[in-house]
Amino acid sequence: QVQLVESGGGLVQAGGSLRLSCVVSGSIFSRITMVWYRQAPGKQRELVATITSGGSTTYADSAKGRFTISRDNAKNTVYLQMNSLKPEDAAVYYCNLPSGGWNWGQGTQVTVSS
Repeated sequence: QVQLVESGGGLVQAGGSLRLSCVVSGSIFSRITMVWYRQAPGKQRELVATITSGGSTTYADSAKGRFTISRDNAKNTVYLQMNSLKPEDAAVYYCNLPSGGWNWGQGTQVTVSS
């Protein structure tokens, strides 16, 4: 049973930065594509950024130029560096497979004050 543990969220002022981490249990991490999602109150969960096993990345338009997804296969960890944060980035952030194939973790809350 794969477990996802997200961390790194917090309260930050608009324009600030946060680095989120997601540790994935299990031995298959290096071979899989990972995705960061977020869900704001009253809204559907949305894809933020994707990284393939080979390190190729894609981003939602809202994240382009501000967020960077990366991975450390030795640590079974995927990261999301978030810069120039805006109030509309406030949400609970999750990692998972494409299409959310694993059980969701608890997520990490990001709050951005204006």
